[in-house]
Amino acid sequence: QVQLVESGGGLVQSGGSLRLSCAASGRTLNSYVMGWFRQAPGKEREFVAAISWSGGMLYYADSVEGQFTISRDNANDTVYLQMNSLKPEDTAVYFCAAAFTFGATRSRDYYYWGQGTQVTVSS
Repeated sequence: QVQLVESGGGLVQSGGSLRLSCAASGRTLNSYVMGWFRQAPGKEREFVAAISWSGGMLYYADSVEGQFTISRDNANDTVYLQMNSLKPEDTAVYFCAAAFTFGATRSRDYYYWGQGTQVTVSS
């Protein structure tokens, strides 16, 4: 199985940018579809973006389409989430996760999870 560790979160002002990273170990990342989810206080975890094994297919939640970009570097077993034009409503804990099927947007479709990284956007 794969172990996932997120980094890159922090406090940023509205309109700013952050790039999250998700480093994998234990198994090569190209075995998995990778996704990002987020969970704001008092809300359910929601799907943000997914990327296929080689990176050729991308899928975004409507709420972040055009604002966030998911990418992966299989040679370095890392997945990224570039977040631009951040808004206070983007404040959440962001998780990366690994799945076997592209197009999955439910948490239960992802089998391995990182511990999350906090993103806080101030107004």
